[in-house]
Amino acid sequence: MASGEGFLTDEQREMLKIASQNVETALPSPRLSSSPKSLMSLLSDHQLKVPAGGKAPTGGIAVRHVRRSHSGKCLRVKKDGAGGKGTWGKLLDTDGESHIDRNDPNYDSGEEPYQLVGSTISDPLDEYKKAVVSIIEEYFSTSDVELAASDLKDLGSNEYRPYFIKRLVSIAMDRHDKEKEMASVLLSSMYADVISPPQIRDGFMMLLESADDLAVDILDAVDILALFIARAVVDEILPPAFITRAKKTLAESSKGYQVLQTAERSYLSAPHHAELLERKWGGSTHVTVEEMKKKIADHLREYVESGDTFEACRCIRELGVSFFHHEVVKRALVLAIEIQTAEPLMLKLLKEAAEEGLISSSQMVKGFSRLAESLDDLALDIPSAKTLFQSIVPKAISQGWLDASFIKSSYDDGEAQNEDKKLNQYKKEIVTIIHEYFLSDDIPELIRSLEDLGLPEFNPIFLKKLITLAMDRKNREKEMASVLLSALHIEIFSTEDIVNGFVMLLESAEDTALDILDASNELALFLARAVIDDVLVPLNLEEITSKLPPNCSGSETVRMARSLITARHAGERLLRCWGGGTGWAVEDAKDKIMKLLEEYESGGVVAEACQCIRDLGMPFFNHEVVKKALVMAMEKKNDRMLDLLQVCFNEGLITINQMTKGFTRVKDGLDDLALDFPNAKEKFSFYMEHAQKKGWLLPSFGSSMPTAAAS
Repeated sequence: MASGEGFLTDEQREMLKIASQNVETALPSPRLSSSPKSLMSLLSDHQLKVPAGGKAPTGGIAVRHVRRSHSGKCLRVKKDGAGGKGTWGKLLDTDGESHIDRNDPNYDSGEEPYQLVGSTISDPLDEYKKAVVSIIEEYFSTSDVELAASDLKDLGSNEYRPYFIKRLVSIAMDRHDKEKEMASVLLSSMYADVISPPQIRDGFMMLLESADDLAVDILDAVDILALFIARAVVDEILPPAFITRAKKTLAESSKGYQVLQTAERSYLSAPHHAELLERKWGGSTHVTVEEMKKKIADHLREYVESGDTFEACRCIRELGVSFFHHEVVKRALVLAIEIQTAEPLMLKLLKEAAEEGLISSSQMVKGFSRLAESLDDLALDIPSAKTLFQSIVPKAISQGWLDASFIKSSYDDGEAQNEDKKLNQYKKEIVTIIHEYFLSDDIPELIRSLEDLGLPEFNPIFLKKLITLAMDRKNREKEMASVLLSALHIEIFSTEDIVNGFVMLLESAEDTALDILDASNELALFLARAVIDDVLVPLNLEEITSKLPPNCSGSETVRMARSLITARHAGERLLRCWGGGTGWAVEDAKDKIMKLLEEYESGGVVAEACQCIRDLGMPFFNHEVVKKALVMAMEKKNDRMLDLLQVCFNEGLITINQMTKGFTRVKDGLDDLALDFPNAKEKFSFYMEHAQKKGWLLPSFGSSMPTAAAS
């Protein structure tokens, strides 16, 4: 034994022996060695301190938490024996790396060491863009419109649909004519059902904004994109006003602006542009609507001859236009009505197609509805058409292939149908009338056209359409609409018509704002301008507000109009709110008329006076010329004014309608005039007889005349 270790006393040896036995009892592990070194290590747990001189301590000491290292240094150990240099640590602690045996029956995967794996955060839009590329590529390969529409629906993320449009068109732009045509067909097919009109608009706006980038990769990008936009307008998935609105948001130097100019000037302005655009990409496999209708008609006539329902269903399926199956339904019903012997066959075909799922319930109802709407026209050729159709409907419902809701939507109110038809026809007519007015600026002609329609109960609808169309045009048309409103109020529109028209406009303000960005402000200007022009009075604004639904955005528009009216110099500002245009303020016009008549009366030339009246540009207000000319003739006791009126009538400058209106206004104010001119009534009778004799006043004027408030 080395001298450094010292000697153990008997007492210490006995303690070592007891300690060894206790450890062996507590840990009967074969891994423990019985070597003296091991025993000494175990003994060290009890920290038996041996004095340097070899003498043992004479008394017991607390040995539990004192340890001697090999260097003779005393170390304080942690509680329970864990830690410390050169120690075993706590029971079951291991110094080396643990090894996990996956074959061990007690293996727990939770004991596996954790490993952090880095991953990038995915953007939903990026994922969407990748997905739509595969849909587009598959569509270009299969030409299956229905599958593409279904895949896009399943993809979800409706808010990203504009990106689909952008991607579809940009991919097609770099392909052949076939793919370009297929892209246009797909957009038309999915319009409204899968992709909403605002999404179509936003998608094309994105394309216009990225036109500069597209032009880098595609040399003729401007021309191709212009074709796509023109085609979308022709296919009625973009409104013609889209081009005007889009121009306002793009820089004139941008490629997008060039695209819009090309679409407008080169394609949409060309004669027969619709046919040319539909055939522009001639290498396509696209079938036009008319061609599809012809194919359907041919298949149905073959079915009438053969009676083979299975073959007829196969032919319908091969058409591959499930979104157009309502045409099959309609034409089948027409054939059933035209050829009564074919009715059982047609009903059998429609029943089979419905049971097989070939024609969906919605397409069936749509086909029946379309025929119901055109029954009046069909009855001109087949008088019994309505009766036959009404006999088919109950059969279809009882056999279960037509939804019973069709009866409620179609027959609950036959009069309402006729009213709707009349209203739709009226709307078509007034759109044409308004467009002609914007081109000609001819108010008397417009008034005659409205009187010919003979539907004064729809006057509020005319007002709504007039202002809606004007809001989507330039300031010139807005000014013309305000001027026309003043004329209509004088001639044929009541204040109630004007109020109700504005109520309709304000009720639909939120929908209008989807197409016209500044709709609320412009409506407020139209309202305020109507008050300044004496078409409405301020109290009418309260009436309009009371008729609007609560919390309607239109109420805010009325408040805005009220603020405009009460502002300083409101009259001048509102009279020029559209930049002046062709309209004059009423007071300005009266002042100008008075000055030109005074100048003529003091020795002016008739031709010059007529030119001044013409330059006013207010043919609807010429009754004011007539009235003031007659009053001046009484005042000056000079019949020279009658010569001016005669020339104006001969040249067509003042119409007989305006002449009658002027005489009527003077007649209604005769009592007031008699206070200044005692012989006013005699003079007026003379003027009236003279005008009737010359033919510029109706002979019946004296007996029955419309009344009007004298100004």
